Amino acid sequence: MTPEQAPEQERREPARAAGERPAVARRSLLGWGGAGLALGAVAAGGTATALHNDSADAASDAGRAVPFHGAHQAGIATAVPDRLHFAAFDVTTEDRAELIQLLKDWTAAAARMTAGHAVGEGAFGPIPESPPDDTGEAAGLKPSRLTLTIGFGPSLFDKDRFGLHEQQPEALVDLPSFPGDKLEKARSGGDLCVQACADDPQVAVHAIRNLARIGFGKAAIRWSQLGFGKTSSTTPDAQTPRNMFGFKDGTRNISGTDTKALDEHVWVAEKDGPQWLAGGSYLVARRIRMHIETWDRTSLKEQEDIFGRDKRKGAPVGKAKEHDEPFLKAMLPTSHVRLAHPDSNNGARILRRGYSFTDGTDGLGRLDAGLFFLAYQRDVRRGFIPIQRKLARNDALNEYIQHVGSAVFAIPPGVRDEDDWWGRELFS
Repeated sequence: MTPEQAPEQERREPARAAGERPAVARRSLLGWGGAGLALGAVAAGGTATALHNDSADAASDAGRAVPFHGAHQAGIATAVPDRLHFAAFDVTTEDRAELIQLLKDWTAAAARMTAGHAVGEGAFGPIPESPPDDTGEAAGLKPSRLTLTIGFGPSLFDKDRFGLHEQQPEALVDLPSFPGDKLEKARSGGDLCVQACADDPQVAVHAIRNLARIGFGKAAIRWSQLGFGKTSSTTPDAQTPRNMFGFKDGTRNISGTDTKALDEHVWVAEKDGPQWLAGGSYLVARRIRMHIETWDRTSLKEQEDIFGRDKRKGAPVGKAKEHDEPFLKAMLPTSHVRLAHPDSNNGARILRRGYSFTDGTDGLGRLDAGLFFLAYQRDVRRGFIPIQRKLARNDALNEYIQHVGSAVFAIPPGVRDEDDWWGRELFS
């Protein structure tokens, strides 16, 4: 009997030798050497701590599979795993039929990988003279809560490309230039994006690697980002993760179980248009460099004034507990929490799924580290854009951060069943 034919429980829980103790995967204890903005953990010790940011139940489920099919794509409102590999792609083919086939092939591969299976015929055959269908580095690993989420960038809808111009959503707009931006073209934009999240970094990297391999000749990676130490959670009962500045981040994030808030602020409604995007969302991705060395020389009081929260417990100014309702007027007018709060932005809310990154050092020996900010919303014109305009102009945190990469994508609804595929209604 092949592994694919084995019972589900046997595939998820390989037999152990008598007396053998369950081992924590080595990849689970190691960082990638690169990860993003609101940092939850730094270095090996911080990475191990990050493993306990979720509830005990989530920790025990770290190896399980997340359902791929559904009304919405996984990787948005679902629980946030510990690792990220995000990739933006340029479509290199000019043939609409080839692009459609690529999306179908990607969907089939994504369904298999999220279930913990190899792509196609796997990594070990059946024809020795041909390259295998799967690269093999995830063979024997559990699904690790892998989610794969696809998005379509504004450039995919350009005239004379694939006949999609009339289908471009009004809300899929290029982001304006914000004060302080220093965007790098090589880290911005993209026709397509794929967000791979998992508790095992090797599982996430394997997923992007295999999609890129399938896309050879049709799509090529434009830029990518590895992330660790999730900086926001969609599970409010879990411990709030910390960013690389050491502050709890995402205290008031939208919960994955708050259907009312999700419908109001995250999911695109049928009345919003276009029809193909109903049940989907919009994603803003920003690479935010954090000036770690400058921050580390800043007094604790100033750090807390900048954020508007206590560093130890995460309590808002003048309050005792993290989840106490903040009194915004008690905070400095330039504090981050006050400026980003829905009450300061006409009720605007976004669902954050950011990760920390550390990509070595620059030429001056400073850490190239920060936050890879990911935010889902129903309309970027009423979500991210007005919030970021206010932050860019007034936030005291701007002295310590700089936005260096940017992209926006329309996120189609979920793949309903085995006959469906990513973007089917867009191309129908």
